[in-house]
Amino acid sequence: MPGRRVLGQLRGGLSGLTTRGRSFLAAGIAASVLAYLLDQHDVLRVGVLLAAVPLVSAFVVTRSQYRIACTRRLDPPRVGAGDQAVVHLRLDNVSRLPTGLLLAEDRVPYVLGSRPRFVLDRVEPQGSRAVSYPVRSDVRGRFILGPLGVRLTDPFGMCELHRSFTATDTLVVTPAITPLPGGVLGGALAGTGTSRARSVAAAGEDDVSTREYRHGDALHRVHWRSTARRGELMVRREEQPWQSRATVLLDTRVNAHRGEGPASSFEQAVGIAASIGAHLADRRYLVRLVLADGTMPAGPGSEAWHPADTRVALLDALAVVGPSGASALRAAAPALRRGGDSLLVAVLGALEAEEAQAFAGHAGPGRTAVALLLDASTWSSNPSTRETEAARTRATATMLRGAGWRVAVLGAGDPVDAAWAGLAGNAPGRRPSTGVPTAGTSDSATPEPATSKGTA
Repeated sequence: MPGRRVLGQLRGGLSGLTTRGRSFLAAGIAASVLAYLLDQHDVLRVGVLLAAVPLVSAFVVTRSQYRIACTRRLDPPRVGAGDQAVVHLRLDNVSRLPTGLLLAEDRVPYVLGSRPRFVLDRVEPQGSRAVSYPVRSDVRGRFILGPLGVRLTDPFGMCELHRSFTATDTLVVTPAITPLPGGVLGGALAGTGTSRARSVAAAGEDDVSTREYRHGDALHRVHWRSTARRGELMVRREEQPWQSRATVLLDTRVNAHRGEGPASSFEQAVGIAASIGAHLADRRYLVRLVLADGTMPAGPGSEAWHPADTRVALLDALAVVGPSGASALRAAAPALRRGGDSLLVAVLGALEAEEAQAFAGHAGPGRTAVALLLDASTWSSNPSTRETEAARTRATATMLRGAGWRVAVLGAGDPVDAAWAGLAGNAPGRRPSTGVPTAGTSDSATPEPATSKGTA
């Protein structure tokens, strides 16, 4: 068995002979045959030596390449778009034989840059080599780094073997976060004091203290009166009954946005949702993300989240969210109705009149409703439709305000921090003039702009 294993390794090493190694092997075999025919013992020794050098090199390289360990570490494993992360690689020679020259190449997606290549000198037994390289992406997403490929060579350049590790790591590039000024919306804006932002629900004590039954809940926690009224098992909620909760609705409909790539209205909407969600989570809110098709990628059980985990889950979800095929926001209505939150923030694209009228009804009593409406006309490439889209945006904003929403309209490139300052009433300003409001306007004022580890 050991002899068969050695022959198998030698056979694999022969397939990696370089041009120099093949030339030496061919010259050695030719010299040995010729010396045997001519009975020239000195030439035979030279031929055997020429043939033995590449064979021994192939054997040594083959043996050493199976005893190399690779460790990868991302610092940090989660970055915002446009920020830089550093990938640290460490190669350990865990065998008793020194390696030859190592040529390492790590696989990275093209959006993170070109593939990094490194040349590492001979690694002594039980020794290690560490290298690092930066990665950066201007677009959000979840990117796989690795596996690392290594080319092993001997000191004489006779043999070169290509091997790849299996370990990979994931780099999460979240939307760029814009710091928002002031406090959160709620409480004073709702007209009932600061406790408004801390209510869990506004439909009675039973709804405040109950939630849907989940597998594993104790039966003694079943609340029978709520169960009879709702038609499904409800249990008492004992954890953090007064924890602040907010819902962020992101309009992901394809027909609601204009433009393409990072400069599109969809990407700006994702960035706005990320900034607002992070702002609320930093202020101890449990944030629930709802998309236009009614899905909640950050998880429907948000009442059990710790605020620190809410921020991570929200940004991870927004890192990979894409446009949906939903043609209307009606699919999101059930998720919005059962939220039990005191603050609803909607980041909206273009809305038709009927759809805007139906959506305006979500600003019910006990809930502060805020809309950041994107003016699709500023992204439109068709001059003939810009005025129509601008008029539709004005009509939508007026309709939402009439239903009790606080509304800010943003165009292409408008800062979300200024809009948030105006909605929260934290910046002085004047009443908006007629026409499409600029970024930061609401129904009350126009403010001034405010400032892993993987192992192979």
